[in-house]
Amino acid sequence: MRRTERLFQIIQILRSKRRSVTGQELADELEVSLRTLYRDIAELMAQRVPIRGEAGTGYVIDSDYDMPPLMLTQDELEAAVLGAAWVAQRGDAALARGARDLIGKLTAAVPEHLRPVVLDAQLAPVSSYARAVDAFDLAAVRGAIREQRKMRIAYADENGRTSERTIWPFMIGYFETVRLVVAWCELREDFRHFRSDRFRDAQVLETRYRQRPAQLRKRWEKEGSGRGGKA
Repeated sequence: MRRTERLFQIIQILRSKRRSVTGQELADELEVSLRTLYRDIAELMAQRVPIRGEAGTGYVIDSDYDMPPLMLTQDELEAAVLGAAWVAQRGDAALARGARDLIGKLTAAVPEHLRPVVLDAQLAPVSSYARAVDAFDLAAVRGAIREQRKMRIAYADENGRTSERTIWPFMIGYFETVRLVVAWCELREDFRHFRSDRFRDAQVLETRYRQRPAQLRKRWEKEGSGRGGKA
C-alpha cells in the first residue's frame, strides 16, 4: 500500500470508530510497524487533519471532519458502482433513481483516469429471480423511519387475511426478491416483519414513536431478530 493510500485509510478507520483507537490497533490493521504509524499520524496532523491524541492513549478524529469526497481508490470506486447498480435493480423507485444519479455524478466528478472504472464497469449484479412488486412506495417508509413516525397499515398474511396495525418502522431489509419492513407492532406488542408486497394500505401518521430507530434495532437484535417473522 502506498503511503498516500495509507494516510487516507487511517482517516477512514478513525472516522468509522466511535472510540479512541490505539496506535498499535492502527498499525496492526494497516500491517505496518508502530514507528511507521506514528510517522503517518504526525504527517496527517501536520496537514491539519483534526486528529487528537498521542502515543499510548489512542487517537480520535473530529466527528465533523470531511475528507475530499472523491479521493477514491479503484477498489472503492468499483464497490460504489457495483452497490449502486444493485440498488438500481432491487431498490424502490426513489432509491433506484438515486442510485442511477449517483453513478452519473461519480462519472462527472472523479479524476479522468478513474472514469473508465465507472463507464466500463466489469462488475454487475446478476439475478435469475423475479422481484416481488411493492404494493406502495417504500420511500414513504424510509421517510417515516427518518422522522420516527408511526404508520397505520392494512396488511395481508400468507392466506390473504387482512388486519389493521399501527407500527413503528425502524428498518427495511432489501432481499433478492422481497423487501421486509421491520417494525414494532402495537397490536402484537412485539417486533414483526412485514413484506412490502402484502401491504394493502399504508399511511404515515403525525404521531412520533418514542425510541430512536437505532435503539429499536438494538432491541430487535438483542431479543432475536429471527423470531419476529410472522406478522
